Amino acid sequence: MDIIPCIKWVQRGIAKSIPDKVKLSEEELKRIIEDTKDKIDLANDEDDDQEEEEEEGSDMEEEVNAVNKSNAAKSGGKRKMDDDDDEEEDIETKYDLADYDNEDEIDMLKGIGDLTYFASNEDDPYVTMKDEGDSDDEDFEIKATDNLIVVAKAEKEFCCLEVYVYNEDLGNLYVHHDILLSSFPLAVEWLNYDIGEDKPGNFVAVGSMEPVIEIWDLDLVDSVEPVAVLGTKAKSKGKKQKKSDSHTDAVLNLSWNAQVRNVLGSASADCTVKLWDLSEGKPVTTITQHKDKVQCLSWCPSDSSSLLSGSFDKTVKMYDCRNPNKDFKSWTLNGEVENVLWDRFNSTNFYATTDKGYVFYMDQRSDKPVFTLSAHSEAVTGICQSSSVPGLLVTTSTDKTMKIWDVQDNKPSTVLERNLRLNQLFCVDSCPEAPFVFAVGGEKEIKVWDIRESATVRNHFADRAPVGVTMEGEGDIKEEVEQAMRDMMIDKEEEEDVNTLLGEGATAGAPTNKKKKKKKRKKGQKKD
Repeated sequence: MDIIPCIKWVQRGIAKSIPDKVKLSEEELKRIIEDTKDKIDLANDEDDDQEEEEEEGSDMEEEVNAVNKSNAAKSGGKRKMDDDDDEEEDIETKYDLADYDNEDEIDMLKGIGDLTYFASNEDDPYVTMKDEGDSDDEDFEIKATDNLIVVAKAEKEFCCLEVYVYNEDLGNLYVHHDILLSSFPLAVEWLNYDIGEDKPGNFVAVGSMEPVIEIWDLDLVDSVEPVAVLGTKAKSKGKKQKKSDSHTDAVLNLSWNAQVRNVLGSASADCTVKLWDLSEGKPVTTITQHKDKVQCLSWCPSDSSSLLSGSFDKTVKMYDCRNPNKDFKSWTLNGEVENVLWDRFNSTNFYATTDKGYVFYMDQRSDKPVFTLSAHSEAVTGICQSSSVPGLLVTTSTDKTMKIWDVQDNKPSTVLERNLRLNQLFCVDSCPEAPFVFAVGGEKEIKVWDIRESATVRNHFADRAPVGVTMEGEGDIKEEVEQAMRDMMIDKEEEEDVNTLLGEGATAGAPTNKKKKKKKRKKGQKKD
């Protein structure tokens, strides 16, 4: 199944206006090819070991059968074989049948170095048609009013990060560049920290099915390897890793400490939480308080030492990270914890969601929830707040719906429920500068939606809109008419036509396996 498991916005003005492009020397290219061959050989060795164990028993049986056949040969048969020896030898010599089963294994990477001798077409004297500038050059530049959206995508044949550019004023959404990944991505976290030089930067940490964390530079285009890897992989399935070195199972979630900028937290299926010192590239603390997989993490935005974690063991825990294995508090919920989120408008409170479809709003000073919300019929896979509108909460679920809530004064109510036609929804995140713009990830596609396109939302939150944010709509189409049109959709083409008519957000579809071209789509003006 092709899905979007995680999404992360990047603030405006952070990315380089003109990102750097990777230019590999011949030595660097050879090193990368050798590293790739080593990884392939390691994987093949593990497969060969397993096959040898399975075939060990059958080899004995084949040898016994061969001996029996040899003993069954009689003198009459021998005479016939002698008569045919010359002819058989000629055939064997002609077609080299004697060495037929001893062919060397084909090296799938052999020759790549020669084929890719030059890092770019500009350097290759045999390429007469050089790379020429085109209309895409304008899209390559990242403007001060652009946001980046880092989108993890898992497809049948490959996994990647797609770095989108979104411009609220122009309504543009397109893929700026992409990064190929070696494993299924499970978590992405943006870092304003350059681990190589201890200064601000534009990086993304990626957790995956592997027990390591990859750090990629978002200001670098055509990257073929991460700038850093936290942790190590076991050399074989039977070899144990050092406890302090890295996780021993998949990394399910990541959280960067924006106040202590060199600290990154990671949650793993090995039931632990690790705190990494990015300046050293090593874990400094391992938290072992959960009894099952740890699925989510969140640093408190106002207290640099407070960390939340949620687990499959149905508990949420809050740690004082100065001594986390002794100084912590725990709450037990009604299901496996999917997400934890600190309330940006009330630093003592936080949200937690479960696979049973519930949202719990907790006060860290109390043992009981402030309120419990039966939000969805299935797991609540995503939750986020507006960046600057108090009480505006958004949830997504595998029940295929996105819901907009008003939780002002601890009295939650549904403002809008919408099926975004993305099938199951797996994640949601809010734009840091645009309080009504959200990105949602589902099956194959993402949707960036300015929820002001709904008259219901505009009317409900009009009095809470920040200064300078307009809440006017032009020529509203009734909500029930819009929903009726969606209910009559019979195929994908018709759905796209209706989305164009309604102007509901910008949707990005799944690209092909080839390098993705940049896409630009303009949002229409929805009339609710």
